[in-house]
Amino acid sequence: MEKEREIEEAERKATLKAAGAESLPQGRNGVKIHGWEIESKNRSILSSLTYEQWGEKLKTSHLPEMVFGESSLVLRHLQSGIKIYFNAFDALVGWKKEGLPPVEVPAAAKWKFRSKLFQQVIFDYDYTFTTPYFGSETVEKNTEQGEGNILDQENCNLEWEDSEEKIDIVALASKDPILFYDEAILYEDELADNGVSLLTVKVRVMPSCWFLLLRFWLRVDGVLMRLRDTRMYCSFEKNANPFILRESCWREATFQSLSAKGYPSDSAAYSDPNLISHRLPVVMQKTQKLKLPGA
Repeated sequence: MEKEREIEEAERKATLKAAGAESLPQGRNGVKIHGWEIESKNRSILSSLTYEQWGEKLKTSHLPEMVFGESSLVLRHLQSGIKIYFNAFDALVGWKKEGLPPVEVPAAAKWKFRSKLFQQVIFDYDYTFTTPYFGSETVEKNTEQGEGNILDQENCNLEWEDSEEKIDIVALASKDPILFYDEAILYEDELADNGVSLLTVKVRVMPSCWFLLLRFWLRVDGVLMRLRDTRMYCSFEKNANPFILRESCWREATFQSLSAKGYPSDSAAYSDPNLISHRLPVVMQKTQKLKLPGA
């Protein structure tokens, strides 16, 4: 068994080397390839103390049941200092700012939200934790100070431009080896056994490109489904001016509207958003492009 693992590790390193990539050092989970450093972290849920601290910072007494506060995905463009990253806290900041009205819950299910017997259930907040979040961004620069370098981080909005271009699905469907893949759950709530609210981010790195999907998926049983996807794609093609494409697509439908079209009304038929996304009408869609400076 040990010998097999050694062979697999040697093969993996050879594949990375052939693609001009290498694993991140010191046990970090990720790869370095064509001027990018891509790293993911999967951590446990917040401790009770940190959970309370997050509530104080966000000025709310309501948070998802499971918040994976230390889980993240970070993509760094080393030459320009651009950093694109994804985490639960920033996503919940977006939820708090958007402040959607609460989705109506069937009367028969309201009791499930009570924390105490005979407690009156009042929804004065968006208990679905729907977020408009499509990622965080900043620019990091190395500045010399004394004998070494320090990292100077500038919070800024990168110059994304509206674009008619589309992500190259053919390239993503190619048989290129997957050099790195990971998925991180940022937060999850089962809505008191009345559905699911789930925010995840996954990344795939191949010799020709990297691709990621940030997905918010909501199902309030018998009431509503909501899907908010953000896809990002960056090609490593040398002859082109490097850029990132970002496609955002929001879909939403009520169970009632789907039933009127002849689709099932049973919540069990809608457990996998990959299989039913095409049934949900698009409510917002846009594509943006970020040119990478200094490349």
